[in-house]
Amino acid sequence: MPNVTPQYLQRRPNLPLAEAWEAIAADTLTEIPMLGQVSAGMPIEACPEAGSIRVPTTMVRRNTYALRVRGDSMVDCNIFDGDVIIIERRESAENGETAVVMINDQEVTLKKFYIEKSGVRLQPANERMAPIYLRNDDVQVIGLVMGVVRQTELAA
Repeated sequence: MPNVTPQYLQRRPNLPLAEAWEAIAADTLTEIPMLGQVSAGMPIEACPEAGSIRVPTTMVRRNTYALRVRGDSMVDCNIFDGDVIIIERRESAENGETAVVMINDQEVTLKKFYIEKSGVRLQPANERMAPIYLRNDDVQVIGLVMGVVRQTELAA
């Protein structure tokens, strides 16, 4: 049997979908910490999880970590239950960015982030779900989504 190097697909930004995909070799992977789970639905209590995951080096930035997604509030952004999201640790987000936020210093959730006159709107990317409205003081951005690793890619 020939010696074949495993490859992964990576989407290059700002290109039409048909031209955006490129194969990268498995030897260009970097290990980052897997810090737990995040809800893509109703916020859940933050619970750490020890471990690590290997991801394409191009997804890794300073202060990068991974979280496993639980729920389906972000399906219209192609983030599904069981996927692993690559997060860059940040304390702020621009309107419309997909962020991991902590609510009341205890619960975490994954949503589109918007600052409005009356506070913060956490918008799901699923038309069947309603946004969450909170006061500015109740929300803390803890990271921005830099990439997604499909659950089927992890099984391979």
